[in-house]
Amino acid sequence: MTRLRRHLLVALGAASVLALAGCATPAGPGSGGGASDAPPGASLGSLWPAPPEGEVIAQGTVMDVGGDVELCLGAVAESYPPQCSGVPITNWTWDGIEGSETSGETTWGAYAVQGTYDGEEFTVTQPPIMLALYDPMMPEDPTGGQPGAGDEETLLAIQEDLPEALDEAYLGSYPEDGWLWVDVVWDDGTWQDAADADYGDDTVIIRSAFRPVEG
Repeated sequence: MTRLRRHLLVALGAASVLALAGCATPAGPGSGGGASDAPPGASLGSLWPAPPEGEVIAQGTVMDVGGDVELCLGAVAESYPPQCSGVPITNWTWDGIEGSETSGETTWGAYAVQGTYDGEEFTVTQPPIMLALYDPMMPEDPTGGQPGAGDEETLLAIQEDLPEALDEAYLGSYPEDGWLWVDVVWDDGTWQDAADADYGDDTVIIRSAFRPVEG
């Protein structure tokens, strides 16, 4: 079992307690119970967001290799067929779904998908939409159009620590205009708060690939 799944199973097991407290899940044994309990500069690696309570939506590549289907939210290798690793999908079917391509035992396509995410697996609840036909609303700019406070050396140093701190939830990152933009599988604000505690509230932006469905 991967470290990501171990952490998320811990989050699920503690969900009822956390719901009362409104807190995030400790990342692991000895990690402390919250950002305020972590050593200075270590908040981002000390907590794990609880799974979303309602339905979420995301854009990515659905990769089916011999019947094992995953939703890839990060990078996809430019091989043929392409390769990627993502979140397992429990109930995917290609019946009636356009926009896919097949090579050998691999079938794939790019879609916007809506469903539930329990921290380990994704279950589709609505028909997927081909990304070529998907027209989402632009998210609000979290920077407010203002430059960040990080210099390139600082941002690159933070970036180097992220794969270990966020493990398999880490999808990628890049510095731009004084900010370090960080993409993760899911964040309910836990990691954004932790990043603000570690680096200040004008340096790191955490973006969640899974977004709560509005309404």
